[in-house]
Amino acid sequence: MKKVLLFTALAAALTASLAQAGEKLVVAATPVPHAEILELIKPTLAKEGVDLEIKVFTDYVQPNVQVGEKRLDANYFQTKPYLDSFNAGKYKDDKAKYLVTVQGVHVEPFGGYSSKYKTLAELPDGATIAIPNEGSNSGRALILLQKAGLIELKNPKNALATPKDIAKNPHNFKFKELESALLPRVLKEVDLDMINTNYALEAKLNPTKDALVIEGADSPYVNFLVAREDNKNSDAIKKLAAALTSPEVKAFIEKKYNGAVLPAF
Repeated sequence: MKKVLLFTALAAALTASLAQAGEKLVVAATPVPHAEILELIKPTLAKEGVDLEIKVFTDYVQPNVQVGEKRLDANYFQTKPYLDSFNAGKYKDDKAKYLVTVQGVHVEPFGGYSSKYKTLAELPDGATIAIPNEGSNSGRALILLQKAGLIELKNPKNALATPKDIAKNPHNFKFKELESALLPRVLKEVDLDMINTNYALEAKLNPTKDALVIEGADSPYVNFLVAREDNKNSDAIKKLAAALTSPEVKAFIEKKYNGAVLPAF
């Protein structure tokens, strides 16, 4: 009887231990640099009892949709202006369903690339410029073009600007609006291609060397860990946020991306 009781107690303790150690966290991310950074911290989280599973996406919509539907726990790929735009468009006035930012991690300076020209000054009148078609990314591209002196917006601070919000276009540039993930594919078809850094890196572009125009280190477009209101304060999410802003991650970002990605902590 004593052996049975002892075995039962040991089994219960082992089960409790495994349950604690196996706390699962499923996080969506785009491949570069987000998934790479998450892969780096998997061993750290495992030691803290969090089993991190990374789901890689190549678009900006499904990672939010699936977190909102509780098919995933969190995501790591987006800026706050993009999240604000998504929340407002997807959930409108139902703020109870809004996704929320948990922790800012890094900045990816947004840039413009060309396979035809080496400087912005070489762009001819009527040149075609490809930009993202998502609200905040569209605005981000246009604001950068304005800072470069190529256009003027009606509202220079409109984070959701589209080509319709251009007040002055002295060189009669034409704008081609595409999903962000598709922009690298049209690099040779347009005169200037405004590409998010994660997609530029995937396309083997070097933002610090290849971009004709690029945001500075003061860019306000920080990439955030995002979750729901009902789980943003869970122990697992807190551990993930801490791991993402560790000295290990900072050193990794600085060494691996050489200025194309900048720590925001």
